[in-house]
Amino acid sequence: MSYAPGYPQPQGSFPPPQGPPPQGPPRSPPNDAGTGAQRITGAYDGVQFKIDHRDSNTMLYMRLQPGYEVLAKPGTMVSMDATVQIKGKMNFSFKKLLTGGELSFAHFFGPGEVVLAPETWGDVAAIQLDGRAPWFFGKHAFLAATTGIQMTTKSQSFGKALFSGHGLFTAQAVGVGMLFVHGMGAIICRSLQPGEQWIVNNDHLVAWNCQYNVERIQAGGLLSTLQTDEGAVCRFTGPGQVYIQSRSTDQLISFIAERLPERSS
Repeated sequence: MSYAPGYPQPQGSFPPPQGPPPQGPPRSPPNDAGTGAQRITGAYDGVQFKIDHRDSNTMLYMRLQPGYEVLAKPGTMVSMDATVQIKGKMNFSFKKLLTGGELSFAHFFGPGEVVLAPETWGDVAAIQLDGRAPWFFGKHAFLAATTGIQMTTKSQSFGKALFSGHGLFTAQAVGVGMLFVHGMGAIICRSLQPGEQWIVNNDHLVAWNCQYNVERIQAGGLLSTLQTDEGAVCRFTGPGQVYIQSRSTDQLISFIAERLPERSS
């Protein structure tokens, strides 16, 4: 099979598609998140990928070897080779993407190339899961994953659900493989040392793998008695990593709504 320009070239041959893929350590991509709009390339088992046109109109290109599969958010497929087979839902209501424990996917099977794009402009990040710790992500952040990753929803406590911008459920990913998430604007990754804390506005969260508590920002100090318009924040405690987006979807909606002409009754 030929490889499109810009894809990482395989080192030797890929394993045959019979049986489960090998569970050796994945070959992780360079972590360019937050360093501008460089192209990201990488490979894991029978999937080569590149993330291009970043920070605005980002596209995820994946070239699948015969018999290999990737999962994607329904409605995100831009194009694919005629040799690619697809199962599952092509389109799906994003309001129903998280429904108390069930996630729906589009399944793509190689050989061939699949091109995905999120529903809004912004960036895409590739996160390597090594099986040692779960990752959590916002309900709209998921874009695609290799089949070694299992995803479920995690119910938050009442206090977290009350203040969190992610509603009653947060998605959780476990296993070994690659997880692709997207965010509005640029995606920035910060690594926290043990005991180090970082506070993030809930509207800017994308994905994380460290402990967190949901709090409310208030005037006169972080947790005083007078509420402001800043809303809820997450206080993360390391060790771990946190991916954030530079723009807020909710703030964009408010920005547009405030400028729409009022309708007469």
